[in-house]
Amino acid sequence: MKDYFILACMLSIFSVLKAQKAGELAKITIPGGKAEFSLAFIPAGQLPIQSADGKKLNIELDAFWMGTREVTYDEFIQFQYRRNDNNSSNWKDGKYSADAVTRPTPQYMDYTWGMGTLGGVPAVAMTQQGALRYCQWLFQKTGQFFRLPTEAEWEYACRAGAQGPQPEGVTEDNIGDYAWHYDNSTEKYHPTGQKKVNAWGLFDMLGNVAEWTADSYVDDYFGESSKNPKNPWHKPSAKYSHTIKGGSFDDNPEDCSCTKRVKSLPTLQKRDPQIPRSRWWNTDSSWLGFRIVRPVKQPTAAEIETYFKEAIVD
Repeated sequence: MKDYFILACMLSIFSVLKAQKAGELAKITIPGGKAEFSLAFIPAGQLPIQSADGKKLNIELDAFWMGTREVTYDEFIQFQYRRNDNNSSNWKDGKYSADAVTRPTPQYMDYTWGMGTLGGVPAVAMTQQGALRYCQWLFQKTGQFFRLPTEAEWEYACRAGAQGPQPEGVTEDNIGDYAWHYDNSTEKYHPTGQKKVNAWGLFDMLGNVAEWTADSYVDDYFGESSKNPKNPWHKPSAKYSHTIKGGSFDDNPEDCSCTKRVKSLPTLQKRDPQIPRSRWWNTDSSWLGFRIVRPVKQPTAAEIETYFKEAIVD
């Protein structure tokens, strides 16, 4: 009996370890619609960063799952439009009502600037709050906690185990195999997943559309992260500025990099006629979207409520 118990424990441990293979995929179907998406497993590990004066730091990160692609309109429109949603939900901690969801306001104009919403293209032009509201809605639909990646998580997943600023195998000469950028995109975004994946199964981390992170933009990222190098999250306290990563179809190849950091600015809404500016949309960011992460260790319902209260700022 004792030997049987030990064997059972060993098999259980083996099963857990097997499930933690980098790049392993999981598929999620959003209740009440036809949209589905895939997540890739990102193992726990260290993100090496360096200061301007050469100091080095290893950021410690827990394991998480990340969307293999940028969130597309195929998924986003179920949240955006009430007519595409219903009361179906896998949420165990509450009762979902499609009528009670706070949804994006109508767009003042076509924020895709004619690039369209069909065929698996990335959803674009939402504010960071809009992206976080989508994550909040997705939690209520699926019962699983999703959020935006922190800047450290995003860069760690982009590098996929590489020590340099680019994923393994990406060079100046072949970056067009991995990224839609200014030189090959014909100045528009493209359906997700057409370029090569990185080593952990993620498409379009470089180029196509740049991506929101959960972090407030800090000038001295090294210095601020060194204060708490375990799962750092630089919590926002104002609408501006947040960190944007990855580069886009409108950027030069050298700016499509895992380490490139961009600061969100009020100019993202310069053509917005509303006063105050929209909480949901940027009139001038057809190059900006997002992807989601799901922590392996899921927080409690109370912790999830606290997260969204802290993460969403007007």
